[in-house]
Amino acid sequence: MKIFAHRKFLLFVFSFFIALSTFATAPIKALIITGQNNHNWQVSHVVLKNIMENSGLFTVDFSISPKHGEKMNNYIIDFSPYQLVVLDYNGDNWPKTTQDRFLEYVRNGGGVVVYHAANNAFTDWVEFNKIIALGGWNNRNESSGPWVYWKDNKLVRDNSPGVGGSHGQQSEYVLNARNTKHPIVKGLPPKWKHGKDELYDRMRGPGDIKDLLYTAYSEPSLGGSDREEPLIFTVEYGKGKIFHIMLGHAGDSPENNPSMQCTGFQVLLLRGSEWAGNRQSYTTCSKRFSNSYIRKFQKRL
Repeated sequence: MKIFAHRKFLLFVFSFFIALSTFATAPIKALIITGQNNHNWQVSHVVLKNIMENSGLFTVDFSISPKHGEKMNNYIIDFSPYQLVVLDYNGDNWPKTTQDRFLEYVRNGGGVVVYHAANNAFTDWVEFNKIIALGGWNNRNESSGPWVYWKDNKLVRDNSPGVGGSHGQQSEYVLNARNTKHPIVKGLPPKWKHGKDELYDRMRGPGDIKDLLYTAYSEPSLGGSDREEPLIFTVEYGKGKIFHIMLGHAGDSPENNPSMQCTGFQVLLLRGSEWAGNRQSYTTCSKRFSNSYIRKFQKRL
């Protein structure tokens, strides 16, 4: 009887630790919001999902909005099942119910990735602009907040009048690290060349950047701002963690898509997503996408 009880106890302990191990390594559940965009969302949302799920770190669902101009009243999103929301959306206003649920989700600790043109959305939604910190286009100007750029080794907040959001012609450009200790970028090169992409400049907003990770110089000969622009950074909103990455202009197809095929973009998307998804052991991603990927980064310079 004692032996049987002992075996049952060992079986329970074994099962308990297996369950703990499974829980500790369970993928982060993510939701990509898409369906309207002035960019090729039909490509971008599929590529984002593939990058994230192929890492083994995420399971990804889609929420695809009605088409531009169609009724949005019933576009109600339940954010509660998700640890991470990836914004690939730039279009008609969400219903107030969805807006309120999104703000509650972030304030209570939900993670957010602001991807590329998602920062063009919702010019007049004050709280959304606090979440993204910087945005562009869609009638943004000095009333939207200051330009924010890097100069003399610090972030400058420039209240001069002018447009909010622009970019020169697509090109390869060098990313310059402004923080080498943050877990998202720890171990990555201080400089690396990104694949052909848009370089967003003259972005405006509340500008409450918490951790500036990478900037890049916007070349005036290509139509750029002649400034070092903040392109990858974090934001805090309530208990939520926001990772904002302005890279990743979608190509014509998943196969013809240099900015999203770039090693640097993919590694930073994964690291930033895992960090924002509130995994306590998010160094998993840092370790998995470290040395071998650093070598690929370095080959591009």
